[in-house]
Amino acid sequence: MRSLVALMDGLWQLLRLALVTRGRVRGRYWHWRQETAFGTDPARMPSLAQRVAAVIRFGHWVGRMRRL
Repeated sequence: MRSLVALMDGLWQLLRLALVTRGRVRGRYWHWRQETAFGTDPARMPSLAQRVAAVIRFGHWVGRMRRL
């Protein structure tokens, strides 16, 4: 992460998305997000650390798009 602000914004937006989807992180929306972001082939899946970083960057992106 480039800064603590970006990290905090990403985490905040992920929390907001979890609330909007009523905590159903295994629901259709989150399943679709995972497939489009990381694919379905387990052999080509990035490491856990890379996935966590990507999810936080996605949360930060969501925050930037909401502020447009």
